[in-house]
Amino acid sequence: MSLTFKQAKPGDMGILLSLIKELAGYEHLEHEVTATEEILTEWIFTKKKAEVIFPVLEGKIIGYILYFYNFSTFLGKAGIYVEDLFIQPAFRHKGYGKQLLQHIAQKAKDEGLGRVEWACLDWNKPSIDFYLSLGAIPMEGWSTYRLTGKNLIKFAQGNKG
Repeated sequence: MSLTFKQAKPGDMGILLSLIKELAGYEHLEHEVTATEEILTEWIFTKKKAEVIFPVLEGKIIGYILYFYNFSTFLGKAGIYVEDLFIQPAFRHKGYGKQLLQHIAQKAKDEGLGRVEWACLDWNKPSIDFYLSLGAIPMEGWSTYRLTGKNLIKFAQGNKG
Protein backbone atom coordinates (compact mmCIF):
# COMPACT_ATOMS: atom_id res chain seq x y z
CA MET A 1 0.00 0.00 0.00
CA SER A 2 1.58 3.23 -1.18
CA LEU A 3 0.93 6.47 0.67
CA THR A 4 0.32 9.58 -1.41
CA PHE A 5 -0.12 13.19 -0.35
CA LYS A 6 -2.92 15.58 -1.23
CA GLN A 7 -2.79 19.35 -0.75
CA ALA A 8 -6.06 20.44 0.89
CA LYS A 9 -8.62 22.36 -1.14
CA PRO A 10 -11.51 24.50 0.16
CA GLY A 11 -13.96 21.62 -0.35
CA ASP A 12 -11.92 19.45 2.04
CA MET A 13 -12.70 21.49 5.15
CA GLY A 14 -15.42 19.10 6.33
CA ILE A 15 -12.97 16.20 6.49
CA LEU A 16 -10.31 18.45 8.04
CA LEU A 17 -12.70 19.60 10.77
CA SER A 18 -13.67 16.00 11.47
CA LEU A 19 -10.00 15.05 11.84
CA ILE A 20 -9.32 18.09 14.05
CA LYS A 21 -12.12 16.96 16.34
CA GLU A 22 -10.66 13.43 16.37
CA LEU A 23 -7.26 14.83 17.38
CA ALA A 24 -8.86 17.02 20.06
CA GLY A 25 -10.62 13.96 21.48
CA TYR A 26 -7.30 12.07 21.66
CA GLU A 27 -5.70 15.03 23.44
CA HIS A 28 -8.71 15.45 25.81
CA LEU A 29 -9.19 18.96 24.42
CA GLU A 30 -12.44 18.64 22.49
CA HIS A 31 -13.92 21.49 24.58
CA GLU A 32 -11.39 23.85 22.93
CA VAL A 33 -12.49 23.25 19.33
CA THR A 34 -14.38 26.28 18.04
CA ALA A 35 -13.26 25.97 14.40
CA THR A 36 -15.90 25.62 11.70
CA GLU A 37 -15.56 24.78 8.01
CA GLU A 38 -16.08 28.47 7.24
CA ILE A 39 -13.40 29.61 9.67
CA LEU A 40 -10.92 27.05 8.34
CA THR A 41 -11.66 28.08 4.75
CA GLU A 42 -11.16 31.75 5.58
CA TRP A 43 -7.83 31.34 7.40
CA ILE A 44 -6.30 28.61 5.25
CA PHE A 45 -7.45 29.69 1.78
CA THR A 46 -8.58 33.32 1.87
CA LYS A 47 -6.01 34.69 4.32
CA LYS A 48 -3.43 31.99 3.45
CA LYS A 49 -2.14 31.65 7.02
CA ALA A 50 -1.66 27.87 7.04
CA GLU A 51 -1.42 24.88 4.72
CA VAL A 52 -2.77 21.36 5.04
CA ILE A 53 -1.61 18.12 3.49
CA PHE A 54 -3.57 14.89 3.76
CA PRO A 55 -1.90 11.47 3.65
CA VAL A 56 -4.00 9.27 1.36
CA LEU A 57 -3.99 5.48 1.39
CA GLU A 58 -5.91 3.62 -1.32
CA GLY A 59 -8.03 6.72 -1.95
CA LYS A 60 -8.82 7.28 1.75
CA ILE A 61 -7.61 10.27 3.76
CA ILE A 62 -6.07 8.84 6.94
CA GLY A 63 -4.90 11.99 8.73
CA TYR A 64 -3.49 15.45 8.16
CA ILE A 65 -0.64 17.80 8.83
CA LEU A 66 -1.33 21.50 9.27
CA TYR A 67 1.65 23.84 9.16
CA PHE A 68 2.70 27.41 8.58
CA TYR A 69 5.91 29.29 7.98
CA ASN A 70 7.78 31.04 10.78
CA PHE A 71 11.11 32.84 10.89
CA SER A 72 14.28 32.37 12.93
CA THR A 73 16.21 35.57 13.46
CA PHE A 74 19.19 33.53 14.68
CA LEU A 75 19.30 31.42 11.50
CA GLY A 76 18.17 34.29 9.30
CA LYS A 77 15.83 31.85 7.56
CA ALA A 78 12.22 30.82 7.52
CA GLY A 79 11.12 27.48 8.92
CA ILE A 80 8.01 25.37 9.13
CA TYR A 81 5.98 25.10 12.31
CA VAL A 82 3.78 22.00 12.42
CA GLU A 83 0.65 22.86 14.37
CA ASP A 84 -0.97 19.43 14.00
CA LEU A 85 0.23 16.02 12.87
CA PHE A 86 -2.50 13.40 13.09
CA ILE A 87 -2.87 9.87 11.80
CA GLN A 88 -6.10 8.04 12.59
CA PRO A 89 -5.61 5.29 15.20
CA ALA A 90 -6.29 2.39 12.79
CA PHE A 91 -3.35 3.53 10.64
CA ARG A 92 -0.75 4.19 13.34
CA HIS A 93 2.46 2.20 13.80
CA LYS A 94 2.70 1.55 10.06
CA GLY A 95 5.15 4.35 9.18
CA TYR A 96 2.58 6.75 7.74
CA GLY A 97 3.22 9.50 10.30
CA LYS A 98 6.92 9.24 9.58
CA GLN A 99 6.30 9.48 5.83
CA LEU A 100 4.07 12.53 6.34
CA LEU A 101 6.69 14.29 8.45
CA GLN A 102 9.40 13.31 5.93
CA HIS A 103 7.26 14.92 3.23
CA ILE A 104 7.31 18.19 5.22
CA ALA A 105 11.04 17.84 5.94
CA GLN A 106 11.70 17.41 2.21
CA LYS A 107 9.59 20.51 1.52
CA ALA A 108 11.71 22.45 4.03
CA LYS A 109 14.92 21.13 2.45
CA ASP A 110 13.72 21.93 -1.10
CA GLU A 111 12.81 25.49 -0.06
CA GLY A 112 16.11 26.04 1.79
CA LEU A 113 14.37 26.51 5.13
CA GLY A 114 16.27 26.34 8.41
CA ARG A 115 14.12 23.99 10.48
CA VAL A 116 10.89 22.15 11.12
CA GLU A 117 9.51 22.34 14.63
CA TRP A 118 6.41 21.48 16.65
CA ALA A 119 5.14 21.09 20.20
CA CYS A 120 3.99 17.95 21.95
CA LEU A 121 1.95 17.49 25.10
CA ASP A 122 4.15 16.36 28.00
CA TRP A 123 1.99 13.29 28.73
CA ASN A 124 1.97 12.01 25.15
CA LYS A 125 4.73 9.41 25.53
CA PRO A 126 3.95 7.51 22.29
CA SER A 127 4.38 10.71 20.27
CA ILE A 128 7.46 11.79 22.23
CA ASP A 129 9.06 8.39 21.61
CA PHE A 130 8.19 8.66 17.92
CA TYR A 131 9.73 12.13 17.61
CA LEU A 132 12.89 11.07 19.43
CA SER A 133 13.21 8.06 17.09
CA LEU A 134 13.32 10.52 14.17
CA GLY A 135 16.25 12.39 15.67
CA ALA A 136 14.15 15.34 16.85
CA ILE A 137 15.33 16.94 20.06
CA PRO A 138 13.19 18.54 22.77
CA MET A 139 13.88 22.23 23.36
CA GLU A 140 14.95 22.10 26.99
CA GLY A 141 14.84 25.36 28.85
CA TRP A 142 12.02 26.73 26.68
CA SER A 143 8.39 27.03 27.75
CA THR A 144 5.44 27.90 25.55
CA TYR A 145 3.31 30.87 26.58
CA ARG A 146 -0.08 31.77 25.22
CA LEU A 147 -2.49 34.68 25.30
CA THR A 148 -5.97 33.67 24.21
CA GLY A 149 -9.63 34.55 24.67
CA LYS A 150 -10.43 37.21 27.26
CA ASN A 151 -6.80 37.60 28.33
CA LEU A 152 -5.74 38.33 24.75
CA ILE A 153 -8.48 40.94 24.38
CA LYS A 154 -7.70 42.56 27.76
CA PHE A 155 -3.99 42.73 27.02
CA ALA A 156 -4.55 44.12 23.51
CA GLN A 157 -6.64 46.88 25.11
CA GLY A 158 -3.83 47.71 27.52
CA ASN A 159 -5.12 45.85 30.58
CA LYS A 160 -3.33 43.09 32.46
CA GLY A 161 -4.72 39.55 32.11
